[in-house]
Amino acid sequence: MRAYLIDEVSTRDMQKITEFLGQHAMSSSLSKIFWVRIPDDLLSPAQYAHTECKPHVFAVEIGDHWVKLEFYVRSLKSMRCTCPGYCTEGQRNYIIHFAHNMIDHLGIRT
Repeated sequence: MRAYLIDEVSTRDMQKITEFLGQHAMSSSLSKIFWVRIPDDLLSPAQYAHTECKPHVFAVEIGDHWVKLEFYVRSLKSMRCTCPGYCTEGQRNYIIHFAHNMIDHLGIRT
């Protein structure tokens, strides 16, 4: 899986990240996985056309001292559709920008 990894994060900062994701992402059925919605204007043509598959999201996984943002855009409604796939350049930039904004907003040193 292609992903953006932020590691060597302190326990205190991991708590801040978890709280931030609780407010700015969707919870999943797994406590360490969050979903972040990709804005409609960044969807690929196939994703945009598949309104029944929306929302399209990327996963954020948290560990004890790391955060991983996946570069795979998926549907929360269908796993068997053709619209999920690795992110476009614009989607990748959005994911990285999300990570950097979160770190800056929380004042985390990495």
